[in-house]
Amino acid sequence: MIARLVSRGTMLKWPNDLLIGGAKISGILLERVGDAVVIGIGVNVAHCPDLPDRAATSLAEQGAAITPAELLERLAAMVEAWLSIWRGQGLAPIVARWIERAHPAGTPLRARLADGTSLDGTFETLAPDGALVLRLADGTTRAIHAGDVFLV
Repeated sequence: MIARLVSRGTMLKWPNDLLIGGAKISGILLERVGDAVVIGIGVNVAHCPDLPDRAATSLAEQGAAITPAELLERLAAMVEAWLSIWRGQGLAPIVARWIERAHPAGTPLRARLADGTSLDGTFETLAPDGALVLRLADGTTRAIHAGDVFLV
């Protein structure tokens, strides 16, 4: 059932959201603590919040019948597999896979940066280090390493 969701307009929005048909179904947060990275993943399994600024959905609303335990098992296996790829091959295969599942190049985006400023542009690609490459109205590009990004 989960595999069928991919064909329903599932896409990744940099840096941490999984969308189905434009509605948020999952978010991922990474935080470095010493030599470790702590990963937090939230998935709307049975229900979803009513968000004031964006649409949300759940696996149940999308027709995927899966228990949280089953999802956790599948998710843990995928994290383990991609961690092995990263350790063995570096970031390049992960960036390439992410780009395959991202919104199309040219998608209008607004990036709200940590200093409170915002940049409007279009999705160009990801840089080799995973940064968002935003094409600005003047044709230049800007690498965004941190911030909140919104589809506009």
